[in-house]
Amino acid sequence: MTATTAQTLARRAATLDEASPVRGARALFDLPAGVVYLDGNSLGALPRAVPAALADAVTRQWGHDLVASWNTSDWWGLPGRVGDAIGRLLGAAPGQTVCGDSTTVSLYKAYLAAARLRPGRRVVVTDPGSFPTDLHVLGAAAEAGGLEVVTAAPGDVPEVLARRGGDVALVALSHLDYRTGELFDLPGLTAAAHAAGALALWDLCHTAGVVPARLDETGVDLAVGCGYKYLNGGPGAPSYLYAARRHHEELRNALPGWNGHAEPFAMEARYRAAAGIERMRTGTPPILSMLALEAALTVYERFTLEQARSASLTVTGLFAGFVDSLVPEVAVVTPPDDERRAAQVALRHPQAYGLVRALAAHGVVGDFRAPDVARFGFAPLYVRHADAVTAALTLRDVLDHDEHMSPAYATPSPRVT
Repeated sequence: MTATTAQTLARRAATLDEASPVRGARALFDLPAGVVYLDGNSLGALPRAVPAALADAVTRQWGHDLVASWNTSDWWGLPGRVGDAIGRLLGAAPGQTVCGDSTTVSLYKAYLAAARLRPGRRVVVTDPGSFPTDLHVLGAAAEAGGLEVVTAAPGDVPEVLARRGGDVALVALSHLDYRTGELFDLPGLTAAAHAAGALALWDLCHTAGVVPARLDETGVDLAVGCGYKYLNGGPGAPSYLYAARRHHEELRNALPGWNGHAEPFAMEARYRAAAGIERMRTGTPPILSMLALEAALTVYERFTLEQARSASLTVTGLFAGFVDSLVPEVAVVTPPDDERRAAQVALRHPQAYGLVRALAAHGVVGDFRAPDVARFGFAPLYVRHADAVTAALTLRDVLDHDEHMSPAYATPSPRVT
């Protein structure tokens, strides 16, 4: 690698950063100096609006107003308020998205709610390559609901529907392959499910905030996602659950609790579901976490999701192209086509674990997925094209010096993210 080549790449990145539709967004985040953070697909960076919001939540709302804050600060309305803010990013009209549980809990409720909307049909079709939690939770939901789980890669789902369509209650898929970053055909697979009389449920954990889902427009029935990846809500930030308005009247919550009761303070022994999406609330929500997430979402008040998507495509395309040309011994497994690429680039290498650890030692933070994938999430609001250049050049340097083979980096740790 010559100095001239590096300078050429840097100039190209600088031109793209100057023209970026999200130019200036990085200033909304508090990022450590000298770090190229490419792990926003696991944990988003800290928006500058969050610390002040949390300080106010602790000192004024909780500390001073105490229990009155359920009214004075509208803690009670927070799940719907944050849900609607997320819904705007998902292409969902107000009143269809609620925030408050972990992703695991939301998935369980969504799986069973969807199945109960199709009585008489017992089959759920899902991708065997889904994120493990999705498969674990679906297995538990299937056992509780007497369902049969049939697995098929997203491209094979239409064939399964052609064979067993009359038995299928639900097609439950992730918007992308969490390892490779390949986007799946959300509109097409949703339409295929509907043509067979089934419902479509999507896991948006790895795409919300960076890839438009257009839930209302595409006719998605239910969707679930987390708040701590590209939505930047912080570790353990609550999830959200979307259900299309047309289903609300018949929607049943598999985990009914007082927060989803029609009159929660009547303290009735008999459960009566609240109207609309509020019936999918369960227990007392994590107020501090939700207030952090609400503050984090304000970064989208200055930049649209379409602008973020446009920026992510150029920066991921730039990085993948640099790796192809500069680091040919590493395979780019993320699709090159814009319509099939989310906001991450995945690389395959026999020593991917060591590569990720060595890169982190140089301030380029990505993550590893077994057995041989190094993932790099390009959160477009704070990852610049210049960062893509730094990451590619550092990767080349690490390999040139065999740093990834060092015992300090190559020995697996059970806590690697």
